[in-house]
Amino acid sequence: MNDEIAVIDARSCSQFGLVSDSHGFIDKRIVAALKPCGFLIHAGDLGGTEVLNTLGAVAPIVAVRGNNDTSERWLPDEIDRLRKIPLVARINLSVGHVVVLHGHQYPQAKKRHRQMRDQYPDALAIIYGHSHRSVIDTDNLPWVLNPGSCGRQRTYGGPSALILEFRPQSWKVSSIRFPVVR
Repeated sequence: MNDEIAVIDARSCSQFGLVSDSHGFIDKRIVAALKPCGFLIHAGDLGGTEVLNTLGAVAPIVAVRGNNDTSERWLPDEIDRLRKIPLVARINLSVGHVVVLHGHQYPQAKKRHRQMRDQYPDALAIIYGHSHRSVIDTDNLPWVLNPGSCGRQRTYGGPSALILEFRPQSWKVSSIRFPVVR
């Protein structure tokens, strides 16, 4: 498994689509909403290569492994691709960098944001998943963002994603949520 921090150059991009916790399925409405983005970020618990392929057809993508992204849970012919997915990614932007991780590394939910900020103080934002709950914490730097679940499992009101825009003088986060389809 790739336990190194992957470093990705996205300096030419200003709009990022953030998703997490697909567990093998990504809602088609989320995929359509991400089409304007120049780069996609998946914060773990992908559940297989189909999600990567679907998102990769929209825009370049970086993903990190979640606690459910294990060789026991992926199909045997997908294991080689799983091994290439890092636990943590650093994405270099024109205005700084963001860090992407799944979040299971911080088991105490009440301390999670402080611990992530302490570990990555120089990041502009820390993007994580794991809880399946959408969070936009912009009270302090770095921002801590969780797009919630983009699939079917534990969506807490419906599949969700975030759009993150970085401009030299301003940053903006927008939330996307669709109703649960029954």
